[in-house]
Amino acid sequence: MDDVRTRLSGVDYLADAMISNVVHLADRLKKPILVEGPAGTGKTELAKSVARMTSARIIRLQCYEGLDESKALYEWNYKKQLLRIQAQSAIENTTTWQRMEDDIFREEFLLTRPLLEAISAPDPVVLLIDEVDRVEVETEALLLEVLSDYQLSIPELGTVTASQVPMVFLTSNNTRDLSEALKRRCLYLHIDYPTMEREREIILRRVPGIDVHLADQVSRVVRSLRTLDLKKHPSVSETLDWARTLLLHGVETIGEDEVRETLYVLLKYKSDIDKAGERLAEALRG
Repeated sequence: MDDVRTRLSGVDYLADAMISNVVHLADRLKKPILVEGPAGTGKTELAKSVARMTSARIIRLQCYEGLDESKALYEWNYKKQLLRIQAQSAIENTTTWQRMEDDIFREEFLLTRPLLEAISAPDPVVLLIDEVDRVEVETEALLLEVLSDYQLSIPELGTVTASQVPMVFLTSNNTRDLSEALKRRCLYLHIDYPTMEREREIILRRVPGIDVHLADQVSRVVRSLRTLDLKKHPSVSETLDWARTLLLHGVETIGEDEVRETLYVLLKYKSDIDKAGERLAEALRG
């Protein structure tokens, strides 16, 4: 666990004991990790950092409403198959359908999608299934089926079984409840917004040239904004963008004017900006 924490720090991801422990156990037990928490807390970045840490290739399946198996698993290249059928028919008028079927349902006509690509990969892979809570229950069941045995059945070709088990991260923003079956299959990890001290350390690590004083002020203002009832709280990546913006503007000490002029980097709704503006003085005093 300590080794995982040190290696993640080496790729600029500051993991706490819980994160390090879950990543360590997932690797040893060959189980997926379900990472839940608010949007913008570093769930996706954790998967990317583990890929960098292990020198593995990352394969990402971005979930969305309407995602089906042809986009998640595989589909046949129908245009290429049709061209082959036309070419064969022109050469051999007596070609049987059975012979044609054997010819066009081969790997060269297969379009692999993220799940099949991850299972069939010969090299180390980190599979990121991002925002799994956005898919329908039927698609969630499909994901569960594949992740249960790390194999996939293709009727025309047979069963593809993973030669090496990929490390799998499923992220969720808690927009809906996931099935108990999926949760049982995974190790569970909740990532919330970082503490003020940890976010300051992240800023110092990720924003070259920033000093401790400015990083501390940035983390204090952001921490104060997250206590407000906003439509969207600032994410960690937006905090880093704001810190870089202040640095580019030559800001050494944050004042109310500097915050007002750059608040659009942190907040993305006018109502949030207006509400936050009313609390700026209080945030800066804190």
